Amino acid sequence: MKLFGLVGHPLTHSFSAKYFSEKFQELGLSDYEYRNFDIPDISLIREICEAHPELKGFNVTIPYKESIIPFLDGIDPEAQLIGAVNCVHINDDRQLIGYNTDSYGFYHSIKPFLENKNERALILGTGGSSKAVAYVLKKLGIKVFYASRNPSATNHVAYSEINAETIGYFPLIINCTPLGTFPNINECPDIPYEGLNASHFLYDLTYNPSESLFLQKGKEKGALTSNGLLMLQLQAEKSWKIWHQ
Repeated sequence: MKLFGLVGHPLTHSFSAKYFSEKFQELGLSDYEYRNFDIPDISLIREICEAHPELKGFNVTIPYKESIIPFLDGIDPEAQLIGAVNCVHINDDRQLIGYNTDSYGFYHSIKPFLENKNERALILGTGGSSKAVAYVLKKLGIKVFYASRNPSATNHVAYSEINAETIGYFPLIINCTPLGTFPNINECPDIPYEGLNASHFLYDLTYNPSESLFLQKGKEKGALTSNGLLMLQLQAEKSWKIWHQ
């Protein structure tokens, strides 16, 4: 049997498990399995790998995309630049090699929407996913700012400092927080939605529900919106290729 999986905590709902299980079935791969590994501490990852010698690779989600790096044997140059890993390949020598497929998924899912009007972006959240998003935006020539509860850099803005005028300064706003994810569908980032208009584009990495409260509020003001489902599908396919390289 060949085993793949998802590492994170908590794993109350997993896109990856459903996606890959259906993929295995469609391809007739009866000896393939995808399993969730909900671990309370990333330091347990070595124990997981030793306990499952059939494990060939795994995805990494909240909150371990950054903290897993010290436990890897190697890291892809792009993932090193991003500073976050969401895909690990276990090679024939049982070495753990880290990659970032979020950047691939985000780039190809957002590029068709951008045109030439998005010269500045506000990223909500500063976790591992936001690092891949920022990496892509900078490569596209978009100036990046972060909204954070605890600003720690010159391009960080406290949520309490964001007003309607501030929102107008950012035509592109990307939610990289888990706020609004099922089952907490009545939550959303604390920004002044009244400052949004038809010139805005709101992108939410959340895919469940398909339209988060964040996106609903943007749509009410005429903003263009997109969820993160395509990004997830694209990063999953990229992971699949990495595991079979």
